[in-house]
Amino acid sequence: MDRIALTAGALYAIVLLRAGGTFAVGWLAGAGARRSRFAKRISSAKFRRAERAIQRWGAPVVAVSFLTVGFQTAANFLAGSMRMPLPRYLPALLVGGAAWALIYATAGLGMLKVMGRLFAEPALGVSAVAVLLLAVCGVVVYRRRRAALSSGDTVAEES
Repeated sequence: MDRIALTAGALYAIVLLRAGGTFAVGWLAGAGARRSRFAKRISSAKFRRAERAIQRWGAPVVAVSFLTVGFQTAANFLAGSMRMPLPRYLPALLVGGAAWALIYATAGLGMLKVMGRLFAEPALGVSAVAVLLLAVCGVVVYRRRRAALSSGDTVAEES
């Protein structure tokens, strides 16, 4: 249990620095855009409405973004560039970052343990890689056949 707590604590510090830094870069980028040739576009009524909506309702999106892959950086950058107030952003960062750290600490350590056991026995490791490769190849072949059939159907319908 100590190992999970230590890992979660380290991951929490990392995510706070990374996401907070992304928010700060977004804030600076937004400030720069407001002083650039894009300032006229940014000051439109539509943009201001979108900015107010993000400032008001963006905190839950930021918190949930930590449970996704690939969206959290965009959400933090957008929150910064749209000037989400810190009293709204920080709780979302703290809660979302904690969830992210706990998930990665528990599931991540569990996967590392499984992988370590799997590859400790070379035959099992090679078998696992072979099964994974066969599964990927099967999915690719299935999708290509399905795409070929669907494009063939549209050609037949057009004739």
